[in-house]
Amino acid sequence: MISLYTTPSCTSCRKARAWLTENELPFEERNMFSDPLNSEELMQILSLTKNGTEDIISTRSKVYQKLAIDLEELKLEELLSLIETYPNLLKRPIIIDNNKLQVGYNEEDIRKFVPRNLRKIIFKRRQRELLMFNYRQKKTEGKSVVNII
Repeated sequence: MISLYTTPSCTSCRKARAWLTENELPFEERNMFSDPLNSEELMQILSLTKNGTEDIISTRSKVYQKLAIDLEELKLEELLSLIETYPNLLKRPIIIDNNKLQVGYNEEDIRKFVPRNLRKIIFKRRQRELLMFNYRQKKTEGKSVVNII
């Protein structure tokens, strides 16, 4: 099951929710402000990042700038406690599914949450559509050349 961590005023969160709904992927949504992530959940998210806190902490957030913290100086427990206290330190949305993580909304990257067998079907369908489109284009171009002569 896909977990979607959002906040109410986040445009990217609404886009992610709409994409998952439109693609009929089951997900559980959770408001990070009213129901903050706990240490265990944060550890799971951190374990899936490539660059650790750099991938999930919003250094542009007002809270981060007000706190004037150096993430490198914090112990892991201190960092987790800080995020639990100030969930708006996190980038949003956070989309997670067992072993996949996406932070922020990116239409290309979010496709990784579509099951592999379904991605193959979609890919084949798009290939056929593209072939038909190219065929129609060539056919149309051929007619226009004949009509001009």
